[in-house]
Amino acid sequence: MILIALGSNLSSHAGNPHDTLRAALAHLGDNGVTPVEVSRFYRTPAWPDPRDPEFVNAVARVATELSPKDLIARLHETETAFGRARSTQNAPRTLDLDILDYDGRVETGPPVLPHPRLAGRAFVLVPLRDVAPAWRHPVSRKSVAELLAEIPQADRGAVVPAD
Repeated sequence: MILIALGSNLSSHAGNPHDTLRAALAHLGDNGVTPVEVSRFYRTPAWPDPRDPEFVNAVARVATELSPKDLIARLHETETAFGRARSTQNAPRTLDLDILDYDGRVETGPPVLPHPRLAGRAFVLVPLRDVAPAWRHPVSRKSVAELLAEIPQADRGAVVPAD
């Protein structure tokens, strides 16, 4: 199972963050990364500065013949196509795409697999639960439910459906 995370908190040429995520999924589908299932969209506060625009986040299960290295390159190309400018870490962005898991591989990268920070991010785990409720972290072997239970309720509660 190949899982990618999607996020946006700035408008792009495609429109608002919701429209940007939808257009990015279509763009990926036209470029060798077929969305198989997509979670609901969720609103989450910006981090580290909650004064920045809130994010819209989702997770997609995808099918592709691309290797992990080629897939991350395709994701970065897609981010650029939607106006992503890499500047300050954690800055607002038009589009953020990350590989969460690639068929359970554990690799030091690039890209690092599974994504090194996914286990502590409610804004990833909540939508991940939508598309892969039985998924287990390739290293810890913990389920999505177990990983979510380890995150403080205040952080889990800040991830709310966007629609």
